[in-house]
Amino acid sequence: MKLTSSPGRPLQGTAALPGDKSLSHRAALFAALAEGESRIDNFLVSGVTQAMLQALAALGVSWQLADSTLTVQGRGLRGLQPPVAPLDCGNSATTIRLLAGALAAAGVPAILDGSPGLRRRPMERIVEPLQQMGVPIQAEDGRAPLSLQAGRFPLCALDYALPVASAQVKTCLLLAALAGDGPTTLREPGLSRDHTERMLGSMGVSVTREKINSSQQDQYETRLVPPKPLGLKPINLSLPGDFSSAAFLITAALITPGSIMTLKEVGLNPGRTGLLDALLAMGARIQITAQSTRNGEPVGDLIVKHSQLHAAQVAGGQVSRMIDEFPVFAIAAAFADGITTVKDAAELRHKESDRISALCQELDSLGVNVAEFPDGFSIHGSGIVRGGIVQAQDDHRLAMSLAVAGLAAEEPVILQGAKIISESFPGFVTTMQNLGADLILR
Repeated sequence: MKLTSSPGRPLQGTAALPGDKSLSHRAALFAALAEGESRIDNFLVSGVTQAMLQALAALGVSWQLADSTLTVQGRGLRGLQPPVAPLDCGNSATTIRLLAGALAAAGVPAILDGSPGLRRRPMERIVEPLQQMGVPIQAEDGRAPLSLQAGRFPLCALDYALPVASAQVKTCLLLAALAGDGPTTLREPGLSRDHTERMLGSMGVSVTREKINSSQQDQYETRLVPPKPLGLKPINLSLPGDFSSAAFLITAALITPGSIMTLKEVGLNPGRTGLLDALLAMGARIQITAQSTRNGEPVGDLIVKHSQLHAAQVAGGQVSRMIDEFPVFAIAAAFADGITTVKDAAELRHKESDRISALCQELDSLGVNVAEFPDGFSIHGSGIVRGGIVQAQDDHRLAMSLAVAGLAAEEPVILQGAKIISESFPGFVTTMQNLGADLILR
């Protein structure tokens, strides 16, 4: 499938975003572990969340999806059924890592597998600490498929320092810790999104996070006390718009002359808004209005106007707060004045693609002056991006970012492999067209 993105039209109007992907994953799984019926409105219906829902069905969980409203009949943490076949997690690392933690707590034997792309993602980062908790789990050369045997109960409490700040790894271990024989403490070398802590807290779990100052860098400590008796309350919530999806629209408006748009009810969790901070530092004209809290998550409207951007430097703790947005951040950097540098972001090499290498390769094909480093990249922004043919490289975020570049390029950008966009933002093309973008999907 090919997507042609052409310059020349300003983006104007108001848009609502699909439900937050990270929250959709968690809400579906946590509802399955709860006792009773849960209802989730504005649930993201996409390739990656379908993988989670299909896995839950294979574990005996009953759910119904009507438009974007998901209703789940929770089975309780110990009520999941062993699947009769390997669970296919598709392209979703969130699905496989979160399910591993839930199945560890439930003591359910299963094989977790997925696409060739998912099989390239590192899994030792969850396998090792789960084994320390007494979970009988194995990986093949540190990657999927993962094999879990029927385990002991309760699991051993864990005191563990994560090598890198990771909400997926943290969530996996917190789910396993629900079945622990005492409190579990996790430490991260940076701020990661805390959706799990907020949602589990609303379900009756004692979970806290605090910042710990050290001589080298800030650390964040999360502590979970297993509920006694073991049980989670059902949830009833409406999910905010996905900030990672908003990132493409924000950047498109910033780089396209004459653009002004309003994005409604976007999730503004502090662990997710590193891109917003980076763009504001680059001179972006972004106004946050109608701020509120929805089900414990901060939400607001964003008014975004075309801006003259200048270069910025991103490193350290800010990296984990914008880890999913670097592809589109690189597009903003290409249209900014000066040299933008990203460091301390080696984790990008372990995403749907090697996002450092893939990003540099595709930007170079568009005439962008880009240099690749082991842990990041630099972009000498000139505001001039040629058109041409680019490849999605089986990476949904890279695909949408390259489509955004075409809106302000000298000539159209033709994206090959555009079908992958439906993994996280199925309505991307329609949403952009409604705002005035010249996008043609064939």
